Amino acid sequence: MSDLTIVIPAAGASSRMGGADKLLITIDGVPLVRRTALRALAACPQVLITLRENDGARLQVLHDLPVQIVPIPDAAIGLSASLRRAAAQGQGRLMILPADMPDLTPEDLTRLIQSSDAAPDTLWRACGQDGIPGHPVIFPANLRAAFATLHGDHGARPILLANAHRLQTLVLPGQHALTDLDTPEAWQEWRQSLLLLKGSKP
Repeated sequence: MSDLTIVIPAAGASSRMGGADKLLITIDGVPLVRRTALRALAACPQVLITLRENDGARLQVLHDLPVQIVPIPDAAIGLSASLRRAAAQGQGRLMILPADMPDLTPEDLTRLIQSSDAAPDTLWRACGQDGIPGHPVIFPANLRAAFATLHGDHGARPILLANAHRLQTLVLPGQHALTDLDTPEAWQEWRQSLLLLKGSKP
């Protein structure tokens, strides 16, 4: 069995959505957080999802999936709270997969995992076709301890900066590594782009 765990931080408050919960918005009838979890499970059997304490709505759409749910009592601190607690749950490599990136496919995740399997001591980061760094990111096992030092809402950026010499990028198709939906405007633009894409197909 692979030593890699996919971590989906889903304890955020959707504060930029004007009152809506972005992770419960449906795509083809499936809530976004569940859709992300299903894609993660298609690439890796070990998936961990962080949730705010007493977040019954998000938990309900995940309850029947074979994932590990980790409550985050201090979720208000920001993303670091999820990452610290997730990294403390075990050993091995960690893929950090944002919950709000709908263009990522199981094939994208598998390609990144295969690259990490071939070079497990390397930091692997997905990027767009233009080279812009994005997500997901896979952290080697020996960087788990560094997550305990994170604070605020900046994610794992300090770990990436401190280990830039170990970083390799993997180009994913189109905007797969870059598209995230955290505002109503982003959702609208993304849905419009899908309609245009479908309209261009014969």
